Amino acid sequence: MRPVVKNFRYLLLAAILPILAACGQQGTTPKPRGYFRIDLPEKQYRLFDEPGYPYSFEYPVYANIVKDTLFFDEKAENPWWINVDIPGLNGKIYLSYKVVGPKNALDKLINDAFKLTYKHTYKAESIEEQDIHTPNNVHGLFYEVGGNAASAKQFYATDSSAHFLRGALYFYAPPNADSLAPVNKFLEEDMRHLVETLKWKAN
Repeated sequence: MRPVVKNFRYLLLAAILPILAACGQQGTTPKPRGYFRIDLPEKQYRLFDEPGYPYSFEYPVYANIVKDTLFFDEKAENPWWINVDIPGLNGKIYLSYKVVGPKNALDKLINDAFKLTYKHTYKAESIEEQDIHTPNNVHGLFYEVGGNAASAKQFYATDSSAHFLRGALYFYAPPNADSLAPVNKFLEEDMRHLVETLKWKAN
C-alpha cells in the first residue's frame, strides 16, 4: 500500500502545481484606466476692447482672439463674432453676438440659445442652469452639461434691450467627460471670468 500512497501524493502534487502557478499569474489586479497629466497654465487675464466692437471683456493671456467669419460652416451674421482660441489646451470658446431688435427678438434669441444647448441632451447626463447677473447690466444663464457632450460649458448674456452674446466651449478632441474634466473645470473659470467682466458698448 505504501508505494501506492507515495505515487498518489506525487500525482496530486503534479496536478495542483500548474493550478497554483496559473493562479499566481492571474492574481494581479488590472489598473484602472488613466489619462495623461495636463499641465495647466497660471491664471492671468488681459482686456479685449477693440474699436468698433459692441462689447469688451477680459480673457486669458494663454488664449488668442480670432475673428470668426464662419460658424460651423455658416456665414457669421455680423463682424462681431469671434473665437477665444486656447491652443495649449486644444480648446476654443465660440462667441456669437447678435443685436436685439425687430430682426432678432429677445425671446427668440433666448429660445434659440436654449435649443442649441439642449441639442446635446442625447449624450448629456445632466444639464444645470445658473443665473447670470452682474453689476455691468449683464443677465443670462450659464449651462453646465454633464456627460460626453460636445460642449460641456455654455452661456448666453444680454442687457435685455440691445445686446445678446452666446458662448460655447469646444475641444479639438473626442468628447470624453473623464479625460476632459480637469480642462473643462479650468476653462469654466475663464468663461465665468469673461462673463463677469463683460461690458456693453454703444453699437
